[in-house]
Formats: sequence, structure tokens, C-alpha cells
Amino acid sequence: MKSDLGTMQDFPGADPLKDAEVLRKAMKGFGTDEQAIINLLGSRSNKQRVPLLVSYKTAYGKDLIKDLKSELSGNFEKLVLAMLKTPAQFDAYELKEGIKGAGTDEACLIEILASRSNAEIREINQVFKAENKKSLEDSISGDTSGHFRRLLVSLAQGNRDESENVDISLAKQDAQALYQAGENKLGTDESKFNAILCARSKAHLRAVFHEYQHMCGRDIEKSIEREMSGDLESGMLAVDHMHQRFKSEYAEKLNTQGAGTKDRTLIRIMVTRSEVDMLDIRQEYMKNYGKSLYTAISGDTSGDYKKLLLKLCGGSD
Repeated sequence: MKSDLGTMQDFPGADPLKDAEVLRKAMKGFGTDEQAIINLLGSRSNKQRVPLLVSYKTAYGKDLIKDLKSELSGNFEKLVLAMLKTPAQFDAYELKEGIKGAGTDEACLIEILASRSNAEIREINQVFKAENKKSLEDSISGDTSGHFRRLLVSLAQGNRDESENVDISLAKQDAQALYQAGENKLGTDESKFNAILCARSKAHLRAVFHEYQHMCGRDIEKSIEREMSGDLESGMLAVDHMHQRFKSEYAEKLNTQGAGTKDRTLIRIMVTRSEVDMLDIRQEYMKNYGKSLYTAISGDTSGDYKKLLLKLCGGSD
């Protein structure tokens, strides 16, 4: 999904065989030329990086990923490997990582499933199944429960309405239904929230939230906080945020102040948004935190990892 708001553009006249040669030279002999790897990957779009796996194997009969793994380490290695996956491969990998392990990374699952288009989600489902011999839905079901599981399973269908048209009378009906299911009811009808938040288009939901605020003088976020708890509350809030203020949501996740950066989140957002809306996110970051994302990353990361992240960031504001 290319966009004018991305920081990573196609490199004019890039040649995958020549690029493969640059990578081979960088890893041959004594020591690794990390700067050459940074310069190359940091100036190629995703669709110019991914074919390098095949061109490298064609030219040298060797596996580029294995070679990189043997030469690199730490967060720099993770970032490089992330940049060599297709968007669907990387999303599927992140979902898998978010599901396995000691606790589920709910924020990661919601971020991906609530922000991707139907076509992207369908492709993620295919890749996930091919790579894990188990469907995404089965993996989610095995690791989560209750209303939160239903929320994720709904989002994983890739069947949301994507039209830009908004029917105000329907938006009013949905706002009324949410009010009846939450604030105006003893106990909460979570399934009503689920049906509306997961199936309706982003444009429609913005209208619903506006009508909701108008109707009960409280925004939907406050109602969710009052009516729900735990995973389901954070899940519903995240879906709401991804629709209402997704740029702010990304900026907040990237905000490196405080307890040190969560590198997995940082890598995921920098890689997945670099060709979509990184310029918007940078602007939002500046507005919310009074400093540029570039400066924040510079202060919070180091070495080759920092250099490649800054390439993805694309400049200071």
C-alpha cells in the first residue's frame, strides 16, 4: 500500500542482482560492513527489498536470511529481518509472536487486526495458515477467551464494510443501540458493541461516535471504560482508537519517554507504517510531545539499530 505520506519510496533504477552483490560484499570476509546494509535497505521500498531473497540465492546459492542471522545480532538483526518480509508475512509473524509466549500481546493483535483492510487481512490469514499449519482464528481461539476472543475473531474475518458513504439515520440508530447496550442497561450487552465496532466502516463509525457523544453527552471511550474491564475494555478501546484517532494511537505507542522503548512495537510501527503514513505519524508525534520522532529515536536507541530506524523515520521535523 504505497502512499505519498510514506517515508520509504521506490529507489529509481534499483537492480536486485546488484543489490544482492552489495549485501554479499558486506558480509564476506572478516567483519561485517553494517553501514553498507543500512544504506541499501534504508533506501529501498518493501517491494524492492523482498525480491533480494531470490536474487541473492540465484547469484550465490546461499540463503540471505541465514547469512544475515549469522552476521547480525540484537534489535538491528530483528529490524533487518522485518524489512525483508512482505507486509502480510510481517503481520502474520507479529500476530504469531503476539499470541504465543507467557501472555498474549493484546495491543499488538488489535493494532494489526483493526487497522488493516479486508484484502490485507485475508492475505494475512493465508500466510499465517501456510506458515503455522493452523489458522489465525484457531490460534486466537486457543489463546484468548470470552468476549475478547469474539472481538478478535470478528476482526480476523476481514469482512468489514469499507464504503466511504455515511447514512446519518443508520449512524443514529447504531449510536442508540450502543447506548441501550451499555449506559442505559443494567449490565452490558457486549455482543452489540462487538457487532457495531467490528462490522461497520471507519467512516460510518466516526459518525456513530459523533452521534453517541451528542446523544448522551459522553464520548464512547468513557462509556467503554465505565462498562467494561480487562482485555475486553482494552480491546474495545483500541478498536475505537484505531478508528477515531489512529495517528495519535501510533504516536502514543512510539512515545519513547518513560520506561524505555518497547523495541518490538517500535520495529513493527516503523516498518509497517513507513510506506503508508509515517509523515502523518511524525506530525502527530511532534504535536503531542513537543519534539520530533527523529530526536526521540536518536535519544532512545543506539548503534546500527538507530541508524536504520532513522532511515525509516525519514527525517526530523
